[in-house]
Amino acid sequence: MIKKAEKEFIFGTDTVTASCHASTVLPLGDGTVLAAWFGGKKEGDDSVGIFLSVRGQNGNWSSPKLISEDVPVPHWNPVLFERSDGEIVLFYKYGHEISDWITKYVLLSRGGDVISTPAELVPGDTSGGRGPVKNKCLRLSDGRLLAPASTEKNNRWIPFIDISDDDGKTWFNGGYMERPKYKGAFVGLIQPSLWEDGDGAVHCLMRSNKGAVYRSDSGDRGFTWKKPYRTRIPNNNSGIDCDTDGAGRLWLICNPVGVDWGVRHPLSLSVSNNNGRHFTEIFKPEPGNGEFSYPAIVCRDNMLYITYTYLRKQIAFWKIELEK
Repeated sequence: MIKKAEKEFIFGTDTVTASCHASTVLPLGDGTVLAAWFGGKKEGDDSVGIFLSVRGQNGNWSSPKLISEDVPVPHWNPVLFERSDGEIVLFYKYGHEISDWITKYVLLSRGGDVISTPAELVPGDTSGGRGPVKNKCLRLSDGRLLAPASTEKNNRWIPFIDISDDDGKTWFNGGYMERPKYKGAFVGLIQPSLWEDGDGAVHCLMRSNKGAVYRSDSGDRGFTWKKPYRTRIPNNNSGIDCDTDGAGRLWLICNPVGVDWGVRHPLSLSVSNNNGRHFTEIFKPEPGNGEFSYPAIVCRDNMLYITYTYLRKQIAFWKIELEK
């Protein structure tokens, strides 16, 4: 199934920051790849900003550059997205507490330069995080954009989907998902990852605090969602991501550890041929011990592009060619 797999590090161990985390990846049509992450002294510190690097057509990564605001406020969870007109958007969270996050964005050139001033995604919003919270936006076959979102307020983790019908210029919240229970307790769900199937239905997998990935489904273009339900996919209360390839297969990358706040290893890549009902592990990008977490995956035809946190010191990158 895998024809060729190449692993790289976006930068060396002589990093510009003591810690890095939460990467996002965006391959462009000309063969270049953008990647971004947050870095600083430690997660949540005022020194933390957003960094970006570009992989050129020659396969070399540019030196990481700081592209976030020069303000001593923690930056978090960048997400890259390409609009239909070719503009590159970088979303990120901004604030000292997760519960009080503001979502901001900047526009980038295709070479990774900032070409706009930072702006709030939804001006004046105080809900704790609009737009994508960790994983990439999904463009539906009819052009609608869905941003996988969630909030963490008052010890409640609740997912929702932000919706845009004008290519990301304005957004509206389709409504919070119903909170499921497991063994009598409410399940905390955050950081959805979205896909659209061949029949036009939309689905998401979500991180949980109950030892398993949860799923929800929508039959009306992401406007309303079924009550989330538990899957058999183990989850360690850490980030996951998924995407569909050109053959309609669904690829999932995660730490398959069924313990709340469990270890963040190994890192596993799996595939489903039946719309996410069952997954088969293909290989482990990181089979050993250590923190290999918060993966991002993007599929382009028969190519997979993956980034993730490597020991909080580096960002790892895989380029995987699939057999057709």
